[in-house]
Amino acid sequence: MKSPHDCKHIYGLIGYPLVHSFSRDYFNQKFMAEDIDAQYINFEIEDISQLMEVIAEYPNLNGLNVTAPYKEAVIPLLDSLDDDARQIGAVNVIRFIRDHKSGDFVELRGYNSDVVGFEKTLPGILTPQRTSAMVLGTGGAAKAVTAALQRNGIEVQLVSRRKSEHTLIYEEITRAMVAQHLIVINATPLGKYPDDDQCPDFPYRFLTKDHLCYDLIYNPEETLFMKNAARYGAQTKNGIEMLLLQAFDSYEIWNL
Repeated sequence: MKSPHDCKHIYGLIGYPLVHSFSRDYFNQKFMAEDIDAQYINFEIEDISQLMEVIAEYPNLNGLNVTAPYKEAVIPLLDSLDDDARQIGAVNVIRFIRDHKSGDFVELRGYNSDVVGFEKTLPGILTPQRTSAMVLGTGGAAKAVTAALQRNGIEVQLVSRRKSEHTLIYEEITRAMVAQHLIVINATPLGKYPDDDQCPDFPYRFLTKDHLCYDLIYNPEETLFMKNAARYGAQTKNGIEMLLLQAFDSYEIWNL
């Protein structure tokens, strides 16, 4: 594989930590299979301010994905946002808009493909009975999921470790609440490799066969959240389909 600096285009992922990246493997295989002169790199940065150093080092950078913990923190460094990213308050795709003559980038524009990726998976999980959801977490992923659910008519109850006006804490969840919300979504990083022995402190004993428990994590394939849910008969789903769909959308955004 040639040096990144010798490729026509560089794409990448910023986040911390980046133990395993589906995106890097996916895009580099795509570039090789389609004979695209490009390379995808993981940029593990300890502070979001280092983004500008990455941009300076790679003048052929053409687009970035953004993952935890920077989906919200990156926004002040961008020049503009699309409507979804502005409404949600989180960014997971950055497009480098360049001058047609000089090739220099003139604008960093933020997008949110998480909301579209998640929304495209909804037909497979929604039923006439599933009209409300509990979303565990309040970060960038939770915001995207909440937006997608609400614009499809699904009522959302947020749950977090910290109490706020519109957010429950786990200790407040009752059997009646779980019975009312037949979709439960883990939008926290709890359970993600290598910390796959963790899960949200949810009252799994209240789940039934009518529930769908959806974990946005894709590695491991079956998280502890999913195992606990299945133990009580709930249907489970991981985040690989959403990840693939948002990856498709990322590449389309970069090449608008």
